[in-house]
Amino acid sequence: MPVAALTTLGCKVNQYETEKIAEDFANAGFLLTDFDAPADVYVINSCSVTAAADKKSRYLARKASRTNPNAIVVMTGCHSQQVLDHGEWVEGATLLIDNEDKMRVYEKVIEHAPEVLSYSSSPATVLPARERRTRATLKVQDGCTHFCGFCQIPYTRKVKVSRPWQEILAEAEGLAAMGTREIIVTGVCVGAYGEATGSGGPDLAELLLKVADVPGIARVRLSSIQPIEVSDALITAFASHPNLCPHLHLSCQSGDDTILAAMNRPYDAAFYKDLVQKLRTAVPDVAITTDLIVGYPGETEALHQNTLAFAREVAFQKTHCFRYSPRDKTYAATLKDDVSDDDKKRRHAELQAVVDETNRAFTERYQGQTVQVLVEHPEGGTLTGFTPNYIKVKFAGPLALYGALVPVRLDTIEADGSATGTLALPEAELTRVLAHAPRPKYQSLSMVDGNRAG
Repeated sequence: MPVAALTTLGCKVNQYETEKIAEDFANAGFLLTDFDAPADVYVINSCSVTAAADKKSRYLARKASRTNPNAIVVMTGCHSQQVLDHGEWVEGATLLIDNEDKMRVYEKVIEHAPEVLSYSSSPATVLPARERRTRATLKVQDGCTHFCGFCQIPYTRKVKVSRPWQEILAEAEGLAAMGTREIIVTGVCVGAYGEATGSGGPDLAELLLKVADVPGIARVRLSSIQPIEVSDALITAFASHPNLCPHLHLSCQSGDDTILAAMNRPYDAAFYKDLVQKLRTAVPDVAITTDLIVGYPGETEALHQNTLAFAREVAFQKTHCFRYSPRDKTYAATLKDDVSDDDKKRRHAELQAVVDETNRAFTERYQGQTVQVLVEHPEGGTLTGFTPNYIKVKFAGPLALYGALVPVRLDTIEADGSATGTLALPEAELTRVLAHAPRPKYQSLSMVDGNRAG
């Protein structure tokens, strides 16, 4: 029986697409294994959002070809798209597949090497079937046309498309039947979801309410969204439906108006701060997370200080901080990269210190309170999970609570903003919860942590 190994870099959209590609291989009779193990087919769903992501994508192709020199090594995703657009190749890769054909990876592999169906790697390398995580990603939209100054995505995912809402609901119902408790709704430009691009009627707010009403789904979380695409209807949805997690990842990129304009971001710092205030008024427990870039061309020390002050004022819960690196085809690549590497590193450290402080302060608001935690990743006698507003919590409890929603009192706040707590269930109630805890039927493939600035 042939063996396939898949891995992902980058965004939640990539993670979702890798899951679907893996299903194609599994349905065709392939066994799935970890990417580090010998396999007959390796699939790398690549990312190109930073120079580091490009480098890691290429490294994984070389690594796979060294693990099994006779394997078919496939790269798809945004780095693959960029390489193909330049008429280049990736060392170690057998096939490069563009984003348009990404969901045909299995078909392309069989077209290239039909004999792979008769391959059989050693069964000793194959992992047991795994169960799905209690959280699952659901892609509802693709494509972006914002053309931010630093970003290649409009060149690699060029057409805005919304999936029909009936198709999305059917997939959500299937996930619920397999034990998924939380769905993360994602898209390349998820706020653009709507009738004009193929939804069949609903906009994003209406879609989220439909998914939140699916029986068995306890939580719906929204992934990264452009600030200008947060409508009043979306805010009302979050304020009114208990299953919509009070957590928005509002991609920001800079807290300085000069840099925002240079990035071609369609808002200024005042607009962003007003939006955050509106959200916090409507949804008091909402967590605001974001992305911020330091060292963008033209960022002086004074402009960097503006971003630091902005981050303190907004008081983000979590922030992905990036050092700017030029990306081919982008407007920023035509500008002089005039911030030194040393200054980028220093500014990154300064910004990280600010957002670490605001992250911890956010969690400290809940110290001593009892919050609902969705149990994931049991390790020994320690369970971990997240609150609705994305606080990571560790606590002791029986492994059979995996997949259950349980109350946990937050006792200690860690330096990284996570919390350690105590399970707040009386014995009789614990017995009842254990008896009704869902048993997810499969787990998503392990993912390589990537970076995303959207």
